[in-house]
Amino acid sequence: MTLPASSKSNQAERYAAAPQGNVTQTSHKHETKQNTPSPNATNTFEFRGGGTVLARVPYFVIGLYVLVAVLGPLLIDYDPVHTPLPDRLLAPGEQTTTGGIAWLGTDALGRDILAQIVYGARTSLSIGLATVLVACVVGVTIGIVAGYARGWLDAVLARIIDVLQAFPAILLAIVIAGVFARSVLVVVLALSVTAWISFARVTRGVALSVRERAWVDAARVMGVPVRSILGRHILPFTIGPVVALATLEFALVVLAEAGLSFLGIGLPTTAVSWGQTIANGQQYLETAWWISTLPGIALSLLIINIGILGDQLTARYGHRRRQN
Repeated sequence: MTLPASSKSNQAERYAAAPQGNVTQTSHKHETKQNTPSPNATNTFEFRGGGTVLARVPYFVIGLYVLVAVLGPLLIDYDPVHTPLPDRLLAPGEQTTTGGIAWLGTDALGRDILAQIVYGARTSLSIGLATVLVACVVGVTIGIVAGYARGWLDAVLARIIDVLQAFPAILLAIVIAGVFARSVLVVVLALSVTAWISFARVTRGVALSVRERAWVDAARVMGVPVRSILGRHILPFTIGPVVALATLEFALVVLAEAGLSFLGIGLPTTAVSWGQTIANGQQYLETAWWISTLPGIALSLLIINIGILGDQLTARYGHRRRQN
């Protein structure tokens, strides 16, 4: 444990003023205390080790989803337009008319649920990643400029955020997605309209704090261009909070995309989405529960693990920021 400089100097003064015998006795007691193992040391180590293993579970689950989204469509052939009606409402594990096995069952049109979950994972992850990237770029740019410049630019940003936050984000997404033709691009833009606000607020707070640091003042005095100050002296301090926020926003975007697809808004019929699959099975919850339940479980597991990962990153970078 590292002691503050003032504490170290006070101890040094006390040791210098004390007799030689007392110093030896004190040092001996200090060494004995350090060498004596704590009775709870083993339990603490085991607890920390177990916590570390549990903390890696979200990484494993999210990595599995990414692997399924990337490699799954290459291994499983699926056509959302093809409707083999003889195979409709097959239970999980039953055999299809082509001789294959519907491992997770089929829906009311005979389409395989496993293939819909795999292709839906690719759709959800793609839309979530694209939306977070767009929101991150726009929000970080606006937030860092407004936080550094302050004045009227910061005031205008605050008023824009107040206006957008007056409306529910999902309501704005529904309006935008309902006005334009169905496409993945429209869904990304509809979800990005309000997603950038969180990035702008976090980045603005960091910029307001860092702009008062000594090295930023020195850079301004030396005539360093504003672009270089923002990119080299302020932007690196926003990486940690932005990464932690991006994971949480990613979970919200995936959930919002599933909600839009459940309502039949945004994505075209040729695109596969967990929300569409859940909506298709709501009429068969008593007789064919697997149509809505299994995609719902896949969606829930992804959202929960992303949320846990986001909390871990927030706690980690928040602790580092308090230390700095």
